[in-house]
Formats: sequence, C-alpha cells, structure tokens
Amino acid sequence: MQRSPLALVLPVALALAATNAASQEQSGDRFNWSGNVPAGAWIIVRNVSGPINVTAASGRSATISGVKRVRRGDAEFVHFMSRPIANGGILVCALWGEDSSCDEDGAHSRNRNDRQNNEVSVDFTVSVPAGVNVRIGSVNGDVEVQGATAEVEASTVNGEVRARSSGGPVRATTVNGDVRASMGSVGSGDLSYSTVNGSIELELPSAFNADVELRTVNGSFETDFPMTLSGRMSPRHLSGKIGSGGRDLRATTVNGSIKLRKAS
Repeated sequence: MQRSPLALVLPVALALAATNAASQEQSGDRFNWSGNVPAGAWIIVRNVSGPINVTAASGRSATISGVKRVRRGDAEFVHFMSRPIANGGILVCALWGEDSSCDEDGAHSRNRNDRQNNEVSVDFTVSVPAGVNVRIGSVNGDVEVQGATAEVEASTVNGEVRARSSGGPVRATTVNGDVRASMGSVGSGDLSYSTVNGSIELELPSAFNADVELRTVNGSFETDFPMTLSGRMSPRHLSGKIGSGGRDLRATTVNGSIKLRKAS
C-alpha cells in the first residue's frame, strides 16, 4: 500500500519534536532544566540571593540547575519558574514568596519581612551551547560567565561580575563589587559598565574603535589603547577617542580604578 506524503512527514516531525523537547525536574531543594537552545536565542536566569555560574555546554543541549541553601527558615519559601521565550530561548527564575514574579527584564520579589525570616539562597549553574546569548542577574551574589561565544549581559547588586565571551559583546554592572569583562568582538552597539564600590577592568579586541568616557572619584585610569583626548584633563574624568571612534563606551565607578586592556 502506498503511503501518503503526510504519513511519511508526520513521524519525522514527531521525532524531531521529541529530540528538541525540553525536560524539567523540580523536587525539594533542587531544580533542573535541560533542552536544545538554538544559536541566536537567549538563556536568561534571574536570582535574588545567591551566585550564578555559566560554563560552556558540549553540544546543543543547555542545562540549568538551581540548588537551595537554607540558613534558617523554610526552603519551600523559594520556588522556581521557567518558560520558553522568543526564538527558542528559555527564562528561568528563582522566586522568593508566592507573590513574586519574573520576566525577561528582571525578578520582582515582595514579602520582604518573610524573606528576613527565611534565609534561603540559590546557587545556579548554567551550561550554554555555542552561539547562544546569555543574560544573568542576581541581587546578592557573584555572577560569572566562562565559555560563552555570543552576547553576554551580566549584573548583580552585591557581588562581583566576571564575564568572558570569545564572541560578544559583553555588558556588565554591579553596585558593590568589581567588574571584569572580556570579549572577542564588540558588535555594533554602545557598551556600558558600572559599579560604585569596586574597580572595572575591560579586555577588548585590539582593533577597537569607540568614543570613550571614563569616570571615577577615588581611583585611577589605565589604558593599553592610544587615545585622542578631548576636553580638560581631570583625575576623575577621562574623555576621548580610541581609533576612529563611533560607538560609545562608558565606564563609571566611585571607589575604584578603570583599566582598558587589549586582548592578547
């Protein structure tokens, strides 16, 4: 009996769907997600208390795991949510309390008094396939990205940011902590880095062009790049052009130094 084209295509489509299906497990103090994420899509992970560490995946499958650490109170006060986002990406958040929410722009946590009575943190580890963009953010905890090959956005409030991509660009911010960012390419957009209590060190491609503005109150400036200065010289403000200029690069701190390094 001759089979119709639809009958032939349907099993193939079902097989592909099974191959690309994501899996998720949440039990007790642990959360695990895995699934294929295509190049160009985003993996977004949001945390409130605890570190986020990103490494390279060995294939197309990404993994995201969260482990609760309880100092006191109820571990169930913290729960996890995940949902797919555009172009095959994934959003994962740790939420403190039932009234908290999360979206691609950040986590929105309430229940501050309850959080004081429930000292629970979450350690996130993420593996990222080649070509996948990464956006990670915490409030209280270090964030680190190693092994990325595409765009990276990394932020925290109380903690250090260390982010490296063989592609790029990499953007990074914190308030209390150092910023360390390294990238193999800078894309076409502007670049911004900031902290209040900490230093900023950027490793940039040797063929780098930008209009640069660096600001510090208690610190110094260092650069491996020849720079054409503009405006008045000041120990707190450095403005100028690297190469032919073009995009803006802004780096700002209050208590710390700012260094621009050429990638080796």
